[in-house]
Amino acid sequence: MAHIETGGRGRSPNVELNLVPFIDLMSVLITFLLISAVWTQVSMIQLGASFASPRDPEQKEVKPPPPLEDLVLKLEIRATGYVLFFGKEVRSLPMQNGNYDTESLLADLSKIKQMYPDKAGLKMAISDEIMYEHVVTAMDTGLKAGFSPELLTGGPN
Repeated sequence: MAHIETGGRGRSPNVELNLVPFIDLMSVLITFLLISAVWTQVSMIQLGASFASPRDPEQKEVKPPPPLEDLVLKLEIRATGYVLFFGKEVRSLPMQNGNYDTESLLADLSKIKQMYPDKAGLKMAISDEIMYEHVVTAMDTGLKAGFSPELLTGGPN
């Protein structure tokens, strides 16, 4: 380890410094620095032009938000049947003879697609007790109607 000697009269003090704790501390600090630097890069949001930064001169027009993005189309798959939410409208499609009513679901989704052809996403919330084949059937029905299904976590509220 490190060795310090001082000159002078009498005995010279001999001190040995233990550098192992210092090296351990530095390795922990360097690891923390590397990890925190990666997470700060991931959490950054690209905002484009804001009040603090000048506007990009090449960008001539402001892009409007996607159409009908504020109207949420959501399908909940429950043990009792389907529940379809579109905006403030709620339509319940109960099970028929122990089977999910996919024909009525397809008809309702097709009507919505005809009224709002620009609407693309169908959010799906699934209860925990639902079997996988019923989820796939509902996703296929959404695809037939012209929507792209998106699965939500947490299940129905």
